[in-house]
Amino acid sequence: MPAANAPRKFRIRAPCSSANIGPGFDVLGMSLSLYLTLDVSVYHEDAKEAFEMTYSGEGATEVPLLPEQNLITKIALYVLSANGISQLPQPLKIHVHNPIPLGRGLGSSGAAVVAGVLLGDALGELKNSYDRLLDYCLMIERHPDNVAATLLGGFVASYLRELDPEATKGVPESETFLDDVVSKAYPQPPLGIGHYLRLNWNKEIKAVAIVPNFEVATAKARSVLPTTYSRQDVIYNFQRLAVLTTALGKSPPDADLIYNAVQDRIHQPYRKTLIPGLPEILSSITPAKYDGLLGIFLSGAGPTILALATDNFDAIAGAAQKVFKEHNIDSWYKVLEVTDGGSTVEEL
Repeated sequence: MPAANAPRKFRIRAPCSSANIGPGFDVLGMSLSLYLTLDVSVYHEDAKEAFEMTYSGEGATEVPLLPEQNLITKIALYVLSANGISQLPQPLKIHVHNPIPLGRGLGSSGAAVVAGVLLGDALGELKNSYDRLLDYCLMIERHPDNVAATLLGGFVASYLRELDPEATKGVPESETFLDDVVSKAYPQPPLGIGHYLRLNWNKEIKAVAIVPNFEVATAKARSVLPTTYSRQDVIYNFQRLAVLTTALGKSPPDADLIYNAVQDRIHQPYRKTLIPGLPEILSSITPAKYDGLLGIFLSGAGPTILALATDNFDAIAGAAQKVFKEHNIDSWYKVLEVTDGGSTVEEL
């Protein structure tokens, strides 16, 4: 902790993300222009309490606001603890604004993990590199696709180095982190847990997120997946993944190439039981019917549908919404950009 307790104000912004992108299960992710924001004031003179946290946006009525219960502040405490700092500085005031829908496949938990790691790093003035910050993120969120995209920004391919079980001992994953009592002596993460490559992205391509009004827990979405796959299905995904990573950076985009390259046999077919209307949406919304459409797939674990397109956004979203409505499900949509940059900390 800095010796001089000078008042500071800073803002953390962490974009939402979409993972998998069709065939890239647990490999591909992209950051999207919907941002979790933290406005932080530390050692402020007008403090009424040692710790004050407020929250607006998605989940405002259900997110806990005590530092030992809130996911973001618990992760910040983890980062500080791993660096020999046992508590948050006081007085501390945090306002969180979250427009990212919870449990919908748009990386809300990944954004919270990244924001928490950046908060801990900023409060402790640790000045870690982004590669090192990714190590902290991956000790909590063991799937790199969302957190790598949110932290680094853009269209990202990533993988997680196999860890010795001893390296993660005592560090719970994000799904169980809220149930854990924050330890006073977390270990430093191993170096170089996550490896990534930022891929080219054609800025003409927008992401249309069609968000149904129900949640799918990531753990439940993973539980329906098989433990083994046929060689034919694995090869099917490998072939499309190899093409897709280059096709999305080409200009002009090739609709036929991309539409066929986002097809998947590893996760989407098994998740159709959790998402009413998914098979109809994926099969009926095609470039032949909708000019400007390039590809359509499940965003992360769902239930959000992501359509990549250069035009005709309203009609594409409307077609997906119509299918959801036929299953008595309301939905909304938003046209998003794939961001150039990732998460930031800005001194105010």
